[in-house]
Amino acid sequence: MTDKPQSLPLSEQVSCAVCLKEVPKSAAVNFEASDYVAHFCGLECYARWKDDGDAEASAVDEGKQV
Repeated sequence: MTDKPQSLPLSEQVSCAVCLKEVPKSAAVNFEASDYVAHFCGLECYARWKDDGDAEASAVDEGKQV
């Protein structure tokens, strides 16, 4: 008897907000904002997403001070 690996249904998988890799929802790192939940395949992608957001916020703040 051979057991074939079974993939999770797409409804139980989410895409990483940075690299778009499909990961099981149960294994995803998530960040809850006021209007949405962002999922990440790991802490490395989460840190990259957070750094990109911080850089954008700094650029906007610098533009307001002109």
